[in-house]
Amino acid sequence: MIVEYHRPKTLEEALTLLSRSGIPTYPLGGGTFLSRHSSESCAVVDLQSLGLGIVGTQGNRLVLGATTSLQSLYESSELSPELKAVVHKEHSINLRRKATIAGTLVTADECSPIATALLALDADMSWAPGDIKIGLGDWLPIRNKWANGKLIINISFPAITKLMYEGVSRTPGDRPIVCVAIGKWPSGRTRVAIGGFGNAPLLVMDGPEASGAEESVNTAHSQSIKPGKNKEFQIEVAKTLVHRLLEQ
Repeated sequence: MIVEYHRPKTLEEALTLLSRSGIPTYPLGGGTFLSRHSSESCAVVDLQSLGLGIVGTQGNRLVLGATTSLQSLYESSELSPELKAVVHKEHSINLRRKATIAGTLVTADECSPIATALLALDADMSWAPGDIKIGLGDWLPIRNKWANGKLIINISFPAITKLMYEGVSRTPGDRPIVCVAIGKWPSGRTRVAIGGFGNAPLLVMDGPEASGAEESVNTAHSQSIKPGKNKEFQIEVAKTLVHRLLEQ
């Protein structure tokens, strides 16, 4: 239950609120997660006045401001058609209008199309205070242990990387049971990420070329799968998707 609401005008004020002791205090972007019913008393820090919703390029990287809504990303001329298609698959239009890119990553489950795609693109996350940079792949396994009082400023990835994505779901409108994203650099570097295993999407390959990509899916055998899911079926589906994407 939200018992305090704050709307700071500066980043410094927001960080001060988030790092205070006492009542648990959380950043509020789109509110799609914090608006869910909870018996915990908490305070929220509304980020909409901090100017963190800008999408643009810095050098050879595309930078997504933390509070940019998914619908704004979907409509942005900066994103590739492939990444726009992934954004479209993450949520319905009503949720895309509210959900932010940072909030989506913080709350992403193992089947999140966006988290899977950004993992394949070798995305970095920039945090304040301290201008901390951490790769999405390094952060996802430890996100539940990440220190309070820090705030995502933006997410960035190389603009020159080609993205390929495909998923399998029960119906076209459902979230995927298994999804695969492949990032490919002009140099031949290839990253393969899979959604559907463990508690977050997994990076199963990062190499100088695409050879061995299908076999690398076997590393998912060592990852946990939630009860009720068929591990062998998911792995075979993932291999098929990898093969199909590389053929394209």
